[in-house]
Amino acid sequence: MQKQLIECVPNISEGRDIKKINAIASVVETVTGVKLLDIDPGKATNRTVITFVGEPQAVVEAAFLLIKTAASCIDMRQHRGEHPRFGATDVCPLVPISGITLEETAVYAHQLGKMVGEQLGIPGYFYEAAAQTDSRKNLANCRSGEYEGLVKKLIDPDWKPDFGPAAFTPEVAKTGAIAISARDFLIAYNVNLNTTSTRRANAIAFDIRESGRIAREGNPITGKKKLDKHGKPIRVPGKLKAVKGIGWYIEEYGIAQISYNLTNIHVTPMHKAFDESCKAAQARGLRVTGSELVGLVPLKAMLDAADYYLTLQQRSLGISEAEKIKIAVKSLGLDDLKPFNPEEKIIEYRLKKGQAKQLIDLNLKEFASITAADTIAPGGGSIAAYVGTLGVSLGTMVANLSAHKAGWDERWEEFSNWAVKGQAFQKKLLYLVDEDTKAFHGIIEGLRMPKGTETEKEVRRKAIEEATKYAIEIPFELMQTAHDSMELMQEMLTKGIPSSLSDGAVGALCARTAVIGGYFNVRINAKGLKDRTYADTMIAKAEKLYQSAIQKEAEVIAYVDSQF
Repeated sequence: MQKQLIECVPNISEGRDIKKINAIASVVETVTGVKLLDIDPGKATNRTVITFVGEPQAVVEAAFLLIKTAASCIDMRQHRGEHPRFGATDVCPLVPISGITLEETAVYAHQLGKMVGEQLGIPGYFYEAAAQTDSRKNLANCRSGEYEGLVKKLIDPDWKPDFGPAAFTPEVAKTGAIAISARDFLIAYNVNLNTTSTRRANAIAFDIRESGRIAREGNPITGKKKLDKHGKPIRVPGKLKAVKGIGWYIEEYGIAQISYNLTNIHVTPMHKAFDESCKAAQARGLRVTGSELVGLVPLKAMLDAADYYLTLQQRSLGISEAEKIKIAVKSLGLDDLKPFNPEEKIIEYRLKKGQAKQLIDLNLKEFASITAADTIAPGGGSIAAYVGTLGVSLGTMVANLSAHKAGWDERWEEFSNWAVKGQAFQKKLLYLVDEDTKAFHGIIEGLRMPKGTETEKEVRRKAIEEATKYAIEIPFELMQTAHDSMELMQEMLTKGIPSSLSDGAVGALCARTAVIGGYFNVRINAKGLKDRTYADTMIAKAEKLYQSAIQKEAEVIAYVDSQF
């Protein structure tokens, strides 16, 4: 079963006192199983976004400790900042990451709210997927009036807190209120302008955000509000769905920004918000100079941005992940205000920090040295997978060179599609480099199991049998992937840039070697399997791939010879 992981992104109302910020953030690491990923303070907003992940119950415990610590460190009676706020821990959203639904996450949000209300005496509201009424789904509604409006809000029957005291007590005067939610991944994204005008930044925000602006008669700013038949203001919707936004001036940078919350990046991705902001700014005589991410961003959002701009440029999408990240950073101007470090800002990269090195994390010299050492792994399977990786990398290179060849502009998409396929093969083969070694270790672990009793012997026998089957399946998967990748090299030999003929050929030879290497590993691991029906079936399947790869290799050599 997939491990359940949720992310917690509390925003605390302190962005200037680094000692306080660290004291508040560090408490989450006292909870076993929770990993602190990011601390992102803002001086002008006087607000810090903290990000941590872990299993649900551990995250709830860590969030409670953080809220408790923030309540003791922050006095809302003294707080001033550009960002809307109404509490020491202003918001505390829980975000499903893996193995858990949004609805299940909402249950943990309710648990956290109950603890905060009963044990800390802090009033609060549930919003987004945790909201218990439709009127409270929108955070802006829950936080309307901000801290200064809590005196009246808490005693208003329509805004009785979902948890905690319904009164502005001396304790509440210090802590303020809190909003707790379960929500999908949200990107806090600021767009930088070449102006200091908050009013103009707001005008662009109103153009873009989903809620738009209130319709007025005559002057769009000072004119009388237009009302519907129920007496409610009529709104002119903005251009983009799933976007919230306001304009503000950031003294720290000396510029105005449009501050967006992208609440569903499948509906409105980051690059769409950026480009529409550029258009709206230009129409108002302004210029977007770049943008800023607050907190962390999913890897997919960065890769989608890169693909968007590469497509506009009619460039191949089949380039490395690292190159795509560079293109996304430059295209969105994410390094406009300060350096953008992908290792610190991309959530998947942060989750990997501190993990043990895999084989594919080693440099070429380290990989060769560890292979040559007096250990039984990595062995032929891992090496075959890496040789296959090198092969498909050569084929992908030819596709990318062909996509950019002068005079072949109308064919860029054809070669881009092949390069994208190549990157997918490469990713799979790199995974198999380490997975083959893990599969072999599974057999070793089975052999080391106790065998003192009949029961222990039976458990050990089953464990070895299952591990051996997996150690057959992995090299077979290697065979299938490397075999299929040969199509890319064959296509590039006959249709790609002629000067790279030998590169495509070497790629095909590497892929063929990977297939044969996988074939040998299937056969040697199947040799000791008790389930002979399974073993014979896998060997027969592997034999077909082996013979096909040999045939493809012969075709490649014949074609290359004919060209010479």
